[in-house]
Amino acid sequence: MPLSPIDIHNKEFRRSLRGYNEDEVDDFLERVIQDYEALIRQNKQLEEEIARLNEKLAHYQNLEESLSKSILVAQETAEELKNNAKKEAQLIIREAEKNADRIVSEALNKARKVALEVEEMQKQAAIFRARFRSLIQSQLEMMESGDWESFERDLARREVAAAEPDFA
Repeated sequence: MPLSPIDIHNKEFRRSLRGYNEDEVDDFLERVIQDYEALIRQNKQLEEEIARLNEKLAHYQNLEESLSKSILVAQETAEELKNNAKKEAQLIIREAEKNADRIVSEALNKARKVALEVEEMQKQAAIFRARFRSLIQSQLEMMESGDWESFERDLARREVAAAEPDFA
């Protein structure tokens, strides 16, 4: 069992003939008591400081653990968000590709339709030109034939007859 300052203070030594000077021993013991009390107080303060620092350490360890967990959760969340963004981007790309395919298909269908219409118009134009050429040729033939001259004579007679007074 450790000595206390009271144990030192209450300690009595036996006297002997040739013993130590009592006043010197008492003075020395008094100094030992004071130093011992100071060491005990200092030890108690250090123990309190250790306890306080241990509490702080525990607090910071808890805080560190919480931060570590928070960082892990944040990393997992970031990874999840990244994966979700990739999936969403893939969906958008697929949708855009479908729309592009649909638009291209519609455009091809319209182009085919227009090509058919152009072809039909070209046929109609060819038919019209052929008919018009035939009409013009028949009109030229009629102008060059003798029938035209007789038509002009008949026309002139009618004009003269219409101009003469009718005395009948």
